[in-house]
Amino acid sequence: MGIYAQAIAGLKQSEASGDGEVKAYPRSLVEAEGTRLMMVKHGLKKVLLAAGEGGLYEALEGTEEDGGKICPLSHANRLVLNRYLEYTVPRAFGTQIATIGLGDRLGVASPGHIQTVRGRDVRPILAQQSIRELALTGRDYKQVVDAACYAVFQEGYKDGFGADGDHLKQEADIKMSLDLGFTMLTLDCSEKIDNSVAEAAQEEIKTRYEALPEAVRRYYEEKYQDRSFAVNGHELVFDQDSLMKNVLIYGEAVLFMEHVYRTYIQPAGRAVDFEISIDETATPTDPASHYLVAKELYDRGVAIYSMAPRFCGEFQKGIDYIGDLAQFERELAIHAAIADHFGYKLSIHSGSDKFSVFPLVARYTSGRFHVKTAGTNWLEAVRTVAKARPDLYRRMHQYALEHFGKAKAYYHVTTDISAIKPLSEVADADLHRYMDENDARQLLHITYGLLLQAKDEEGASLFRQEFFDTLSEQEEQYEAALAGHIGRHLELLGK
Repeated sequence: MGIYAQAIAGLKQSEASGDGEVKAYPRSLVEAEGTRLMMVKHGLKKVLLAAGEGGLYEALEGTEEDGGKICPLSHANRLVLNRYLEYTVPRAFGTQIATIGLGDRLGVASPGHIQTVRGRDVRPILAQQSIRELALTGRDYKQVVDAACYAVFQEGYKDGFGADGDHLKQEADIKMSLDLGFTMLTLDCSEKIDNSVAEAAQEEIKTRYEALPEAVRRYYEEKYQDRSFAVNGHELVFDQDSLMKNVLIYGEAVLFMEHVYRTYIQPAGRAVDFEISIDETATPTDPASHYLVAKELYDRGVAIYSMAPRFCGEFQKGIDYIGDLAQFERELAIHAAIADHFGYKLSIHSGSDKFSVFPLVARYTSGRFHVKTAGTNWLEAVRTVAKARPDLYRRMHQYALEHFGKAKAYYHVTTDISAIKPLSEVADADLHRYMDENDARQLLHITYGLLLQAKDEEGASLFRQEFFDTLSEQEEQYEAALAGHIGRHLELLGK
């Protein structure tokens, strides 16, 4: 009799049963159109078990055994689940409920995320990856959505989740994400924003502005120059100099936003949460600039779900906010008022671990926000590995130190690796405490891609397989770590 025999026998009786060698996930148990279905795990491998008859049973790809069917967690089977179980399909949420982006770089964090958000007044964007992250982790968008959908099935989570094509710049990538069913699109406008204007002399700005078509200049001048705009008690003023700078910095970006909306979002034939990212700039986003971009979109009929300005101070990866909290609060109040005025949500990018600003975000947005996190979930995975496999962690830590310079080219961080306590001075039982120190957190944070891609001379993985195997073995410990860490985010955000 096969290894899954007892589990299948229990499934036939609608009981999530295992035989000691097979771990069942009771929350996954479901019956649909004559088919009973649940997820189980044998060793390090998860599969779906199906019993019964009908369309769902027949549609699932798998091997017949012990009166049931053993089905791999394949892309094809994920699409079958989506057809028969509506709660496994990503959805858009609109502007009236708080959302949190939970970028699962590894494809194994979503069960813990679901356990964290369950019962809270917030909805998770479980599938959230940028093209750069995919390149660094060796995954693709199909795999990202597959992992999220299977996690939802495993946890029996029926409150809804989203899928975000994060920080997309190229139209081919935008089309691909929407074709794959992504329900949120974060448009990265950084390549259309002219950062050189911020440092240009006034005479150069004037010359460049006067080189714009007369119709463009007249349009903006008649609409904004020497005018003030009241937004929920705040006054935003555009004089000639500030208007010239704004038009030069954001004019092309606004055209790009409108083009993407008309070409891809409007014709999608379904709800898509369209987020605008203007946070990848050389300087913080002036509230007046935020207003101009928002008003242009609003006046052109471009409906957006959220906008992410660049805030004052620094939102570095994996650590708390760096900067003047009083200034942040003053500017946040205006940014939040602008978002509220136009009816979209304010979005906080690089939101992982920004504990000191979360209460302010909750207060000024009245709990209606979008916050993106990603790397902090990887760091909790590293913490879990450090506790369970100190030998593996030590090798990863040393490799990260040796390759820090290469990783730093992709991130703005102020990490001082000389301040990180040497491995030789840290006992195995204390290795996980590195994840409580800013410099060590950033070291491991920005080297994740290098660690996952690292290979020996024969082409075998140096860390990746051991890392994933350890997380599978320590599944419940990793889920608990995520629940504690992401739970702290949500509590400070008022959720």
